[in-house]
Amino acid sequence: MSRRSGVLEFAVLGLLRESPMHGYELRKRLNTSLGVFRAFSYGSLYPCLKTLVGNGWLIEESGSTSPDALAAPLSGRRAKIVYRLTAAGKERFEELLSHTGPDAWEDEHFGVRFAFFGQTSRDVRMRVLEGRRSRLEERLDKMRAAMARTRERLDDYTLELQRHGMESVEREVRWLNELIESERAGRDRRDGTAGQVRTTERDEDRPPQQDQSEDADGPPRHRGGSRPDPSDDTAK
Repeated sequence: MSRRSGVLEFAVLGLLRESPMHGYELRKRLNTSLGVFRAFSYGSLYPCLKTLVGNGWLIEESGSTSPDALAAPLSGRRAKIVYRLTAAGKERFEELLSHTGPDAWEDEHFGVRFAFFGQTSRDVRMRVLEGRRSRLEERLDKMRAAMARTRERLDDYTLELQRHGMESVEREVRWLNELIESERAGRDRRDGTAGQVRTTERDEDRPPQQDQSEDADGPPRHRGGSRPDPSDDTAK
């Protein structure tokens, strides 16, 4: 499977996990929610859907929710096919969601992976973000080295274009740094809260302690006041 078709498979499974859709609606979501698929056509989508159905990850259902469903046979219009994720398809998406290899960091795949970060575990998110940052830092070093070598031979417009590209990469690196710090802060807050809960539970489970107002070598104090006055006749 090509990298491009692998990204499409991941996106289709992820969108159908949210809700069943027919082909047109699915293509619209791919175009609007995941900009990397703006250039995709039905000629790319439907072979992918057929493959996923053949693998048992999707099932096809006749869409009959439209008020015109009964009139469709009379008008000769075909009912729209709705695609629904199967249990095996959910497992397949969970498997793809856990991948953190280099493909998850590349330009084309990273945007799609990031769109589904809400369904991704914190540890996986951190590995993908750190991998993406590492890849862009490598790219930035190469761009700076290339600019230093060719600066004298480039005209002003070509040089400005290269500078613009380098600044775009630098902005994304700063953005990734902020995301990574936010993920770490969220993990620290979660761990700190868990520790507080555990401490509170230990305090609640602790057995009642003896009244600390007692003197170590003397009789216990009265609950309502001090020891009896020795000069008091009633205490003799």
